[in-house]
Amino acid sequence: MSNYKKIAIAPYLKKEKTTAGQSTIDTQGAGVDFITPMGDLGISYDKSEHSSGSQKFDTKEKKVTYKKQLDVGSKGNKKIRFEGQYGKSENPGGKITTKGGKITFVYTKKRGGDVMPARNKKNFRPTKAGAGMTRAGVAAYRRANPGSKLKTAVTGKVKPGSKAAKRRKSFCARSAGQMKKFPKAAANPNSRLRQARRRWKC
Repeated sequence: MSNYKKIAIAPYLKKEKTTAGQSTIDTQGAGVDFITPMGDLGISYDKSEHSSGSQKFDTKEKKVTYKKQLDVGSKGNKKIRFEGQYGKSENPGGKITTKGGKITFVYTKKRGGDVMPARNKKNFRPTKAGAGMTRAGVAAYRRANPGSKLKTAVTGKVKPGSKAAKRRKSFCARSAGQMKKFPKAAANPNSRLRQARRRWKC
Protein backbone atom coordinates (compact mmCIF):
# COMPACT_ATOMS: atom_id res chain seq x y z
CA MET A 1 0.00 0.00 0.00
CA SER A 2 2.94 2.36 0.66
CA ASN A 3 3.77 2.57 -3.08
CA TYR A 4 0.42 4.16 -3.83
CA LYS A 5 1.29 7.05 -1.52
CA LYS A 6 4.21 7.94 -3.81
CA ILE A 7 2.09 8.59 -6.91
CA ALA A 8 2.46 12.09 -8.37
CA ILE A 9 -0.29 13.40 -10.66
CA ALA A 10 0.63 16.12 -13.16
CA PRO A 11 -2.23 17.44 -15.36
CA TYR A 12 -1.40 19.90 -18.14
CA LEU A 13 -2.88 21.97 -20.96
CA LYS A 14 -1.23 22.48 -24.33
CA LYS A 15 -1.57 25.16 -26.98
CA GLU A 16 0.91 25.60 -29.80
CA LYS A 17 1.09 26.95 -33.33
CA THR A 18 3.37 25.71 -36.09
CA THR A 19 3.91 27.71 -39.29
CA ALA A 20 5.79 26.58 -42.39
CA GLY A 21 5.34 28.86 -45.39
CA GLN A 22 1.59 29.09 -46.07
CA SER A 23 0.79 26.06 -43.90
CA THR A 24 -0.34 26.51 -40.31
CA ILE A 25 -1.18 24.00 -37.60
CA ASP A 26 -2.99 25.16 -34.46
CA THR A 27 -2.97 22.54 -31.74
CA GLN A 28 -4.83 22.48 -28.44
CA GLY A 29 -4.78 19.62 -26.03
CA ALA A 30 -4.76 18.34 -22.50
CA GLY A 31 -3.30 15.42 -20.64
CA VAL A 32 -2.20 14.02 -17.35
CA ASP A 33 0.95 12.18 -16.26
CA PHE A 34 0.98 9.68 -13.42
CA ILE A 35 4.50 9.33 -11.98
CA THR A 36 4.72 6.19 -9.86
CA PRO A 37 7.31 3.71 -8.54
CA MET A 38 5.94 1.24 -11.11
CA GLY A 39 6.59 3.57 -14.04
CA ASP A 40 5.27 6.76 -15.65
CA LEU A 41 1.86 6.64 -17.33
CA GLY A 42 0.67 9.45 -19.61
CA ILE A 43 -2.78 10.08 -21.14
CA SER A 44 -3.29 12.87 -23.67
CA TYR A 45 -5.80 14.25 -26.16
CA ASP A 46 -4.92 16.73 -28.93
CA LYS A 47 -7.00 18.48 -31.56
CA SER A 48 -5.29 20.27 -34.44
CA GLU A 49 -6.58 22.64 -37.11
CA HIS A 50 -4.57 22.49 -40.34
CA SER A 51 -4.71 25.22 -42.95
CA SER A 52 -2.77 25.63 -46.16
CA GLY A 53 -4.06 28.29 -48.52
CA SER A 54 -7.75 27.54 -49.11
CA GLN A 55 -7.51 24.01 -47.69
CA LYS A 56 -8.51 23.40 -44.09
CA PHE A 57 -9.04 20.22 -42.08
CA ASP A 58 -8.95 18.95 -38.50
CA THR A 59 -7.15 16.04 -36.86
CA LYS A 60 -7.66 14.42 -33.47
CA GLU A 61 -5.32 12.20 -31.48
CA LYS A 62 -5.67 10.20 -28.27
CA LYS A 63 -2.55 8.63 -26.81
CA VAL A 64 -1.47 6.53 -23.84
CA THR A 65 2.25 6.27 -23.06
CA TYR A 66 4.26 4.31 -20.52
CA LYS A 67 7.90 4.64 -19.40
CA LYS A 68 9.92 2.65 -16.89
CA GLN A 69 13.63 2.44 -16.10
CA LEU A 70 15.23 -0.42 -14.17
CA ASP A 71 18.69 -0.68 -12.62
CA VAL A 72 20.23 -4.03 -13.58
CA GLY A 73 23.88 -3.47 -12.66
CA SER A 74 25.07 -4.07 -9.11
CA LYS A 75 27.11 -0.83 -9.36
CA GLY A 76 24.25 1.27 -10.72
CA ASN A 77 25.90 1.76 -14.11
CA LYS A 78 23.57 -0.47 -16.16
CA LYS A 79 19.93 0.31 -16.85
CA ILE A 80 17.09 -0.94 -19.04
CA ARG A 81 14.55 1.63 -20.22
CA PHE A 82 11.08 0.55 -21.43
CA GLU A 83 8.91 2.88 -23.52
CA GLY A 84 5.53 2.04 -25.01
CA GLN A 85 2.57 3.84 -26.55
CA TYR A 86 -0.92 3.22 -27.87
CA GLY A 87 -2.76 5.89 -29.81
CA LYS A 88 -5.67 6.55 -32.13
CA SER A 89 -6.01 9.49 -34.48
CA GLU A 90 -8.52 10.78 -37.02
CA ASN A 91 -7.93 12.82 -40.15
CA PRO A 92 -9.74 13.30 -43.49
CA GLY A 93 -8.13 10.11 -44.74
CA GLY A 94 -9.62 7.95 -42.01
CA LYS A 95 -8.71 6.51 -38.63
CA ILE A 96 -5.18 5.48 -37.66
CA THR A 97 -4.02 3.27 -34.80
CA THR A 98 -0.45 3.44 -33.53
CA LYS A 99 1.04 1.01 -31.04
CA GLY A 100 4.48 -0.22 -30.10
CA GLY A 101 7.51 0.82 -28.14
CA LYS A 102 11.20 0.31 -27.61
CA ILE A 103 13.66 -1.09 -25.09
CA THR A 104 16.91 0.79 -24.49
CA PHE A 105 19.96 -0.66 -22.77
CA VAL A 106 22.04 2.03 -21.05
CA TYR A 107 25.60 1.48 -19.83
CA THR A 108 27.35 4.34 -18.08
CA LYS A 109 31.12 4.15 -17.97
CA LYS A 110 32.67 6.39 -15.37
CA ARG A 111 35.85 8.20 -16.30
CA GLY A 112 38.92 7.44 -14.26
CA GLY A 113 39.48 9.92 -11.47
CA ASP A 114 35.79 10.61 -10.87
CA VAL A 115 35.85 8.96 -7.45
CA MET A 116 38.99 8.80 -5.32
CA PRO A 117 39.44 6.39 -2.39
CA ALA A 118 39.77 7.74 1.14
CA ARG A 119 43.11 9.46 1.63
CA ASN A 120 44.62 7.41 4.43
CA LYS A 121 47.69 5.23 5.10
CA LYS A 122 45.88 2.16 3.80
CA ASN A 123 45.25 3.65 0.35
CA PHE A 124 48.16 6.09 -0.10
CA ARG A 125 51.88 5.82 0.61
CA PRO A 126 53.55 8.64 2.54
CA THR A 127 55.72 10.94 0.43
CA LYS A 128 58.96 9.52 1.86
CA ALA A 129 57.86 6.05 0.73
CA GLY A 130 57.41 7.15 -2.87
CA ALA A 131 53.89 8.62 -2.71
CA GLY A 132 51.16 7.17 -4.93
CA MET A 133 48.48 4.57 -4.19
CA THR A 134 49.04 1.28 -2.42
CA ARG A 135 47.62 -1.98 -3.77
CA ALA A 136 44.61 -1.50 -1.49
CA GLY A 137 44.18 2.05 -2.79
CA VAL A 138 44.27 0.92 -6.43
CA ALA A 139 41.72 -1.83 -5.67
CA ALA A 140 39.42 0.71 -3.97
CA TYR A 141 39.80 3.10 -6.90
CA ARG A 142 38.87 0.43 -9.44
CA ARG A 143 35.81 -0.58 -7.42
CA ALA A 144 34.67 3.05 -7.32
CA ASN A 145 35.40 3.62 -11.03
CA PRO A 146 34.09 0.66 -13.07
CA GLY A 147 36.12 0.15 -16.22
CA SER A 148 39.29 1.70 -14.81
CA LYS A 149 42.55 -0.10 -15.63
CA LEU A 150 44.64 1.68 -13.00
CA LYS A 151 47.58 -0.37 -11.69
CA THR A 152 50.30 0.08 -9.09
CA ALA A 153 53.64 1.65 -10.00
CA VAL A 154 56.25 -0.21 -12.01
CA THR A 155 59.16 -0.31 -9.57
CA GLY A 156 61.24 -3.38 -10.50
CA LYS A 157 63.32 -4.42 -13.46
CA VAL A 158 61.43 -4.57 -16.74
CA LYS A 159 62.07 -6.18 -20.08
CA PRO A 160 62.57 -3.66 -22.91
CA GLY A 161 59.41 -3.39 -25.00
CA SER A 162 57.21 -5.09 -22.39
CA LYS A 163 53.90 -3.67 -21.16
CA ALA A 164 55.54 -2.74 -17.87
CA ALA A 165 58.32 -0.89 -19.71
CA LYS A 166 55.74 1.00 -21.77
CA ARG A 167 53.78 1.94 -18.63
CA ARG A 168 56.96 3.28 -17.00
CA LYS A 169 57.85 5.24 -20.12
CA SER A 170 54.34 6.70 -20.30
CA PHE A 171 54.31 7.74 -16.62
CA CYS A 172 57.76 9.26 -16.81
CA ALA A 173 56.75 11.28 -19.88
CA ARG A 174 53.58 12.57 -18.20
CA SER A 175 55.34 13.41 -14.95
CA ALA A 176 58.11 15.18 -16.88
CA GLY A 177 55.39 17.46 -18.21
CA GLN A 178 54.20 18.04 -14.64
CA MET A 179 57.76 18.96 -13.64
CA LYS A 180 57.61 21.83 -16.16
CA LYS A 181 54.11 22.82 -15.07
CA PHE A 182 54.94 22.82 -11.34
CA PRO A 183 58.50 24.19 -11.00
CA LYS A 184 58.32 24.43 -7.20
CA ALA A 185 57.55 20.71 -6.89
CA ALA A 186 60.22 19.95 -9.48
CA ALA A 187 62.82 21.89 -7.46
CA ASN A 188 61.96 20.11 -4.21
CA PRO A 189 63.57 16.63 -4.02
CA ASN A 190 61.10 15.69 -1.27
CA SER A 191 57.92 16.65 -3.15
CA ARG A 192 55.37 13.96 -3.98
CA LEU A 193 56.08 14.48 -7.68
CA ARG A 194 59.83 13.92 -7.33
CA GLN A 195 59.34 10.99 -4.94
CA ALA A 196 56.87 9.36 -7.32
CA ARG A 197 59.29 9.69 -10.24
CA ARG A 198 62.02 8.19 -8.09
CA ARG A 199 59.78 5.24 -7.17
CA TRP A 200 58.93 4.65 -10.83
CA LYS A 201 62.66 4.85 -11.59
CA CYS A 202 62.28 7.67 -14.09
